[in-house]
Amino acid sequence: MDSKTAFIAITGRPNAGKSSLLNALTGEKIAMVTDKPQTTRTRITGIVTKEETQYVFMDTPGIHKPKTRLGEHMNKAIRDCVIDVDVIIMISDLTRKINEAETILLKSFKKNAAVILLLNKTDLIRKKENIAQRIEEFSSLYDFNAIIPVSILHGDGTDLIWREIEKYAAEGPHYFPDDKLTDQPEKFLMSEIIREKILILMRDEIPHGIAVGIEQTEERTNKNGEDILDCSAVIYCERESHKGMIIGKQGAMLKKIGQLARTELEEFFRIKVNLQCRVKVKEDWRNKEGLIRNFGLGN
Repeated sequence: MDSKTAFIAITGRPNAGKSSLLNALTGEKIAMVTDKPQTTRTRITGIVTKEETQYVFMDTPGIHKPKTRLGEHMNKAIRDCVIDVDVIIMISDLTRKINEAETILLKSFKKNAAVILLLNKTDLIRKKENIAQRIEEFSSLYDFNAIIPVSILHGDGTDLIWREIEKYAAEGPHYFPDDKLTDQPEKFLMSEIIREKILILMRDEIPHGIAVGIEQTEERTNKNGEDILDCSAVIYCERESHKGMIIGKQGAMLKKIGQLARTELEEFFRIKVNLQCRVKVKEDWRNKEGLIRNFGLGN
């Protein structure tokens, strides 16, 4: 049986449901999901192998007007991702009007790739004629290969997505082992899990200036014969005042972040985790090229 491969870029504006789609298609939580924009900062790859066909999905940051060098890197990640893929999945939120960022994104698509539009959050739309109207609006802007109304949250329409993308798988080798789920290093996944908890727990102005670095990981066996993963993490913020808020009164906030992160790390890596977190200040790191690359966020 000849092997096939399809490379698929997932694009759209912030909070449209890109990371939720990647997690739904892979069946695992690879990309972090919160209700805050710009949760995804770099390209995240998810891999699904079904019999002879390997699907390589690339989740990208939400297209936005950049205010920092990090923002410029995020937009570049989107542009680079859509250049040489077989399929582009563009997700649009039905509860929001089409905006300038989406029209700019459509203009960046190359004609050599199939483009599928997903109109997400159908579960929040009472009048179905509003969906038909949005289909008409988008159809006037771009000649899509397919337009699929979906509710990623409820899993409605996922089978239609698979049916559509499998058309574009081409004969070729599998670029990853068939049992591989992502090409992201374990330390990156660890740092993203910790950052997600900060995004969930803290006020809007703090999380976007946060980066997480994993300094050390080491497996050991304790005296009871249990396998333990020791993990040392550093949370970087841009201001001294933010450091105090992340730590919290008598360390309460940092402890809560650590507890939530530890629970998910144990579920993901299927091992007991001993997580130690510290907080450091790196002023204006989002505008410093060296630090952006050190945190794995450069292209």
